[in-house]
Amino acid sequence: MHLTFASSAGHCLIGRRLYFSQEWAADEERRELAGVPDELCFATKPQLAADMLRAADRQGISASFFLGDEVYGGRELRTACRELGLGYVVGVRSNHQVTTGPAKLSVAKAAARLAKRAWQRMRTGAGHKGVRDYDWAMIEVTADDTPDGHDLDAGTSVLLVRRHRYTRTVSYYRCFAPGPVALTRLVSLVCLRWRVEDDFQDAKEICHLDKGQVTCWNSWHRWSVIALVAYAFLATAAALERTAQATRDDPCEADLVPLSSHELLRLLRTLTLPPPRRDRDHLLWWSTWRRRHQHRARLCHRCWHAYADATP
Repeated sequence: MHLTFASSAGHCLIGRRLYFSQEWAADEERRELAGVPDELCFATKPQLAADMLRAADRQGISASFFLGDEVYGGRELRTACRELGLGYVVGVRSNHQVTTGPAKLSVAKAAARLAKRAWQRMRTGAGHKGVRDYDWAMIEVTADDTPDGHDLDAGTSVLLVRRHRYTRTVSYYRCFAPGPVALTRLVSLVCLRWRVEDDFQDAKEICHLDKGQVTCWNSWHRWSVIALVAYAFLATAAALERTAQATRDDPCEADLVPLSSHELLRLLRTLTLPPPRRDRDHLLWWSTWRRRHQHRARLCHRCWHAYADATP
């Protein structure tokens, strides 16, 4: 799982954690073979997310809000966000319970009580097929995640409801802001959450984040670090160029889409990076290396299976 830092200037992956199931974490033999540290215990995805947020805070990375989908809507992570001084906008399921006024009810029932005039149609961006408009509503709720020592009445806690204007499909978001917050601000944050999906997809396509065929703890961390550093370089360089383009006010650039990481990589490959060698001796050397490596891998697999079969 990964953490993205997003702003108006750009966005980039800044953290990652390796998640493994509780059954996997309890398998001592498997942990030893993979090199998982003994002190590492099973952690849920929200707990890993809180760990990444605390690590980013220790490194001096400041942000205003944490954004996440339904997996990260639990109370424990929301409390951790408030301890770090963060607001949050996280998706919740339709059966998530909130307290509004004297009643405690599910978010689906709370949304069903909204009057027609409570809904506002707002544009949430443009996709390949045109603009995206949804109906939005905001319901004030009582916070249930106030950390120890914090003022119970501090901040703004609301339920944000999104409804598709054609299919009438409804989505729910639990929100908290340290101060007053407008509906337009919360809607923009909901849209901003997709930056992590964009980053994850681009890191896989451009820097082959998902191509590391590794099965060990150290190997996975080494591969992911290399991939994320490469992606961070491209994302940062592209963001700086987009900012410079906006300040140049060049008429020739007025009809150009912003520079992307994909396009920057194409330029680097063409103008800066040396072309790969294609001479006969080099190709034959790599062919020999691959065959020798495959032979050793086959022997290792056979030895492992022989050991596993002999072990009672």
